[in-house]
Amino acid sequence: MKKDTIKVGLIGATGYGGVGLIELLIGHPYVNIAALMAKQDVNNPISTVYPHLRGFCDLPVYDPSDPKCPDDFDIVFYATPDGVGQRDARKWLEKGIKVIDYSGDFRFNSRDSYASYALRIGKTGEHSDPELLSTTVYGMPELHREEIANRKLVGNPGCFATSCILGIAPAVKFNLIDRNDIIFDAKTGVSGAGKKPSPTFHFPARYEAMNAYKISGHQHVYEIEQELSGLCGKEINVTFTPHVVPLSRGILSTIYAKLLPGVTMEIVRDTYCQMYKNEPFIRIYSHGETLISTDVRGSNYCNILLTIDLRTGKLIIISLIDNLVKGQAGNALQNMNIMMGIDETTGLKHPGNFP
Repeated sequence: MKKDTIKVGLIGATGYGGVGLIELLIGHPYVNIAALMAKQDVNNPISTVYPHLRGFCDLPVYDPSDPKCPDDFDIVFYATPDGVGQRDARKWLEKGIKVIDYSGDFRFNSRDSYASYALRIGKTGEHSDPELLSTTVYGMPELHREEIANRKLVGNPGCFATSCILGIAPAVKFNLIDRNDIIFDAKTGVSGAGKKPSPTFHFPARYEAMNAYKISGHQHVYEIEQELSGLCGKEINVTFTPHVVPLSRGILSTIYAKLLPGVTMEIVRDTYCQMYKNEPFIRIYSHGETLISTDVRGSNYCNILLTIDLRTGKLIIISLIDNLVKGQAGNALQNMNIMMGIDETTGLKHPGNFP
């Protein structure tokens, strides 16, 4: 187990994903934050941008192109929008520095799979460095732990995708359901839209308001289908509808699938418990229990509730995560721990924040 100091560079430090990672890194026993970088608030201490960090992290924010910015890292995080990491990742990799990217730049392994995703988010479909795609791995430890441990480039999953994939993966992998009829109904807090202000997320517009968006066209569908198809060795298409609800943070996904004949609640629960028995951040709940978004707020846990509607023969799964932790910074740190050969729970094993 490696316990040397891990020198971290963070690009996109002033966004929600960046500050979320800083909050975790300052409590990590083996990490030294070597440099914070962003295009906003340059030359200011990060604690003037986020005053709650005062006394915990007062490092200045560098422009990534500043020649005075340190560049001697063991690992670099890109807490940035799509398109940033793919332009610059190679320069770090060629120095032997590992890279974890928050965006969709490295969640796909081929030009074609990336192109479908990129067109959905309004890009041209062309990756800036397509040769790197064959070297990346989808950063979901519960499915790809061994690959993550042996790669230098990881594409951190999307927040919706994390909740949805973890919720349905055992049922898909072990053939408990009709794989041709899976429905995801997912709801996220407004922080999922990021820090940049927008009229539709201005407080008066969002207060007591909720809406569906990108109906039958959300970009996370591509990674959900990629991972579920890989689990069972056949192409899977799903129905996915995201909603924004007037909460700051959290994702609640309700998943519907038709059970195959003979599959009972006992089989379902045993399957989930078996697949996830050694997963430190998965908690399984049973019919009759109540899951609430605050149960996972500030934590790296995914809470999964299993129930069967006997009247319709449908398996109903509730999957809860904090979109900024297990859905972003926490999962990224879990990946870092695995890549650096230390206990993957380091800096993450805490219950979260309440209230």
